[in-house]
Amino acid sequence: MTTRRIFGTICLAWVAAATCSNVLAADPPKKPARMLMITQSAGFKHGSVTRKENQLSPAERAMTELGIASDLFRVDTTQDVSNLTKDQLDGYDIVMFYTTGDLPFKDEVRDYLFKDWAKQKGHGILGAHSAADTYHNYEPYWDMIGGTFNGHPWNAGDKVTITVHDKDFPASKPWGDEFEITDEIYQFKNWQPEKVHVLMSLNMEKTKLKKPYHVPIAWIKNFGDGKVMHMSLGHREDVWTNPKYMESLLGGIKWMLGLEAGDATPNPEVSSQQEAKAKADFEAAQKKLESIAE
Repeated sequence: MTTRRIFGTICLAWVAAATCSNVLAADPPKKPARMLMITQSAGFKHGSVTRKENQLSPAERAMTELGIASDLFRVDTTQDVSNLTKDQLDGYDIVMFYTTGDLPFKDEVRDYLFKDWAKQKGHGILGAHSAADTYHNYEPYWDMIGGTFNGHPWNAGDKVTITVHDKDFPASKPWGDEFEITDEIYQFKNWQPEKVHVLMSLNMEKTKLKKPYHVPIAWIKNFGDGKVMHMSLGHREDVWTNPKYMESLLGGIKWMLGLEAGDATPNPEVSSQQEAKAKADFEAAQKKLESIAE
């Protein structure tokens, strides 16, 4: 078996039943593409990225198997970025975040990753669920990822309806016009609709708990020469066994690698329309409650 060079604690993640070790590995082949999946938790630790008995977590295992099944990429995983170097970053095509809090990158590596590696070198950044719950006060990160976690009124046991706005983009096409899913749903601050292309949003009309604002679920953006996608679904472990969810992530990866086309033109009109619709749905629900109470 060919092994791969990585840092600190490594996971031999191209084997589905992989385990973690402290061994340095050899140089990787040039193809397939390489993804570094960071699942370090400096805040709340999700079950989807919790390793048990030194085995890969559910999310790590799902991404590993997706890379092998598609034969488009191979995944290295880490839960310790403290020793990551610029040279090691340069060996990857995509960095994926399922993280929380302020990660212990060396300052120069952190700045290089978010300012140069992603923006100027044409690489991809893929954020899953709590990627937006990372670096709340470090603007280069939230400016890159598209927004910052600001609570989750819709908890892990809530069934919600999601509206698909862009039915042609590779990451949103698998879902159809709309779909129901049970998962924890984030709302955001530092949201910049003029910089992102919204793919999917929470359908406030068809979801039990209503709020008077837009809640995006998935979006993409061109980031200089790089590409960014954030998917806020993925809190629950069973979401990582959902074939449409995995097909959606694969579509985003294909777009990042230039294997499938997708329009990343900012669509702030979608956010405006969804904001107005959410307010109307919320007000209608409030009036209904008031009439019942009378």
